[in-house]
Amino acid sequence: MQPTATVLVYSDDSNTREQVRLAAGRRPAPDVPVVEFLECATPAAVLKELDKGGIDVCVLDGEAVPMGGMGMCRQIKDEVFRCPPVLLLIGRPQDAWLATWSRADGAVTLPVEPVEFASALASLLRARRALSA
Repeated sequence: MQPTATVLVYSDDSNTREQVRLAAGRRPAPDVPVVEFLECATPAAVLKELDKGGIDVCVLDGEAVPMGGMGMCRQIKDEVFRCPPVLLLIGRPQDAWLATWSRADGAVTLPVEPVEFASALASLLRARRALSA
């Protein structure tokens, strides 16, 4: 993993993308790299960025339109070689089983709760670093 970690954030809602950036801050935990965010508002933009490579974690909004984060997650897990870990933003805790169906590596509920989100993101960054080592 690079000295910085690149986190792709997919949501059609700019407020949701802002919640993610603010919740994570520059460094979600002391033992993970500084985070740089790459924002995407469309499924096509997500696929384009993943094709370029260099993404350490994807944060996908399960409530996004026209394609929700769960469908996007399942698609990229099927289509992207060495797909980065995915943190899914879900509308309610009862949707956790759908996050499992989509093959997400983690899930947190909306609205984003900063401590919960930063902890989940840091966990996925640690796992990514361990796989890269």
